[in-house]
Amino acid sequence: MFHDTGLATSAPSGTIVSDPRPRSAVSGWVGIVGVAGLAGWLAVARRYGMDGPYSALVGLVACAMPMIGWSLLVDKVHRRASTGIDWASPKPWRETIDISLAKLAGLWATWAGMALICFAGRFYWQGPFVFAMWCLEWLAPAALVLSVPYVLWLDRRLTEPRDGAWALGAWLTGAPADGPAIAGHCRAWAVKAFFLPFMLAIVPPGFGQLVRADLGGLVRDPVALSGALVSAMFVVDVSLASVGYLLTFRPLDSHIRSANPFAAAWAAALICYPPFILMDTNGPLDYHPGTADWSWWFGGHPLLLAVWGAVLVVLTAIYAAATCAFGLRFSNLTNRGILTHGVYAWSRHPAYLAKNAFWWLSTLPVLTTGSMSDGARATLLLAATSGIYWWRARTEERHLSLDPDYRAYWTWMERRGAIPRAWRWIAGTRPRGIGAPEA
Repeated sequence: MFHDTGLATSAPSGTIVSDPRPRSAVSGWVGIVGVAGLAGWLAVARRYGMDGPYSALVGLVACAMPMIGWSLLVDKVHRRASTGIDWASPKPWRETIDISLAKLAGLWATWAGMALICFAGRFYWQGPFVFAMWCLEWLAPAALVLSVPYVLWLDRRLTEPRDGAWALGAWLTGAPADGPAIAGHCRAWAVKAFFLPFMLAIVPPGFGQLVRADLGGLVRDPVALSGALVSAMFVVDVSLASVGYLLTFRPLDSHIRSANPFAAAWAAALICYPPFILMDTNGPLDYHPGTADWSWWFGGHPLLLAVWGAVLVVLTAIYAAATCAFGLRFSNLTNRGILTHGVYAWSRHPAYLAKNAFWWLSTLPVLTTGSMSDGARATLLLAATSGIYWWRARTEERHLSLDPDYRAYWTWMERRGAIPRAWRWIAGTRPRGIGAPEA
């Protein structure tokens, strides 16, 4: 659970040009081998009927281990300059021991603050979050013990071991405060503190559903089959995301370079997740009242059901593929290296596009089971929901544009990306100027 939050930038991208696609910070195979490991454990769990939450946790391990192995043995990510590690010239431990002790003080103080928030938040002790809290209760002692040898070992090899955790620890022990470094450290850990419990809470239900699924019955029912495939894609998504939030380590080059410093970005993201979610049942942006599921509207038309269900499966697959492209690096509100491969070669925000298209096609808000007012209201609320995701995309680009690698990627996408080119063709506009995206 412990991680490095130094604000090291990624390796220079070189000259920014419009045609060659910038090199991705992540290999396209990392996420794929993780999905293969998860699928292998799912097959075992189905064979022996292991559909409980502990089995889901083993699924996370089965997903993580192949990705770690591939990253170290094939991609050799630990050798990258962006890790900030100099393996050839470790320092004597006497030179770094004071730094390490201050860093441990900063880490432990951060974890104590997180524990206090989780303890005080009644929300975290209800429903599926109870399991997430159980996981973190078991994980915390191990992290506390293992952080000592890890920090002592790593600081000897870091070219600059004085990161945000060190700045916080140094301030707590009487040194002058390094405000920007401490703020960056706290933002990075706030991302993990908020999103990791949510991910751990939603992994077991979906995994158990897949273990219990009746494959024979699904083949005969296109609606049930599409629903099962959509559920499978979501299990892939949340499993990879959970691994990403857990494994933020410099030797894996998956550490957080920076967490989004803009308040608008945090507001846009947090209102999409509990306990702040606006789109939940009876929430301000709940667009479901007065609507019916797509399968209800197309009932009695087997071919249309099959085609519509297939489209929804493809959209969910694109969404899962976006998470898969991150490999070990998925997390909201952070820069952990710029992606340019997979579905990110089509669009800068493939997950948001696929997710919103899925909602519109599965809900069909203009069709209503109530009054015309219900249909108009549902359409307006779903449009507002999509607007929030547009807002999220813009605030994320504002943060990532601080990285020259992202500016190079943005320029290439604006000229060569399939989705931006399609939008320009529809709108009849030219590519925007080279450089940073608009704030």
